Amino acid sequence: MAALGRNRDGKTLALQWREMMQEDKQQIATAREALGEAYVKISDPWEAAYVRFETPEQEIRKFVRRLEKLGVVRLPREARVVELFCGRGNGLHALERLGFTNLVGVDLSARLIALYEGKARCFVSDCRRLPFPDQSEDILIVQGGLHHLTTLPGDLAQTFAEMHRVLRRDGRAVIVEPWLTPFLRLVHSVSGMSLARKCSAKVDALATMIDHERVTYEQWLNQPEMILNIARAHFSPVQESFAWGKWMFVGRPL
Repeated sequence: MAALGRNRDGKTLALQWREMMQEDKQQIATAREALGEAYVKISDPWEAAYVRFETPEQEIRKFVRRLEKLGVVRLPREARVVELFCGRGNGLHALERLGFTNLVGVDLSARLIALYEGKARCFVSDCRRLPFPDQSEDILIVQGGLHHLTTLPGDLAQTFAEMHRVLRRDGRAVIVEPWLTPFLRLVHSVSGMSLARKCSAKVDALATMIDHERVTYEQWLNQPEMILNIARAHFSPVQESFAWGKWMFVGRPL
């Protein structure tokens, strides 16, 4: 990598990076200490439903299969990989299982990052303002974070612009988000039935999560053309599919 240069205060970006990492470690440590029993007792309804929907092991295996399907396994294992909206880090665990060794996680929630116990370095940061130098990352991965953005198109445009900024010119952006396919319409219909919720804990958990994120979730699902236009203004598709309720996209920065 080329020399990183200096910021306006005269600090080298490498020094600034180290200071930011130290601040993030302190935030995460504070969150871990504050969590205490929250590791096993979850009071937030969405989080509680998320845990009921699938176990961490089930989610990790799902992510492994997904990354294999998207061709991430064909990329160099020493590549610098950043998981955005990494949450509690199950996507990072999946990447570890696939043999990737240079991993970074980013999430706005210190509380969620504190739940991750693995080898990746984690930053508490807003994905609209990523804490990385220009063209410094090989692979950026988002699995289900973009549909939580509050304001569209503004937040999405900022996030994609930041992803474009930090990706190397031969890098890859990997995105998996919900998409209103016929299958997802069927899922919505079933999850809206009280009998289905009573008969299936998984259906009830999904319905609960949708209820608690409905504003941003429906905002996302109802604007597919806008989303694709912003994505393709920043990335050239290498692989793309719309099936089983998911938009799966791999692109190169333009």
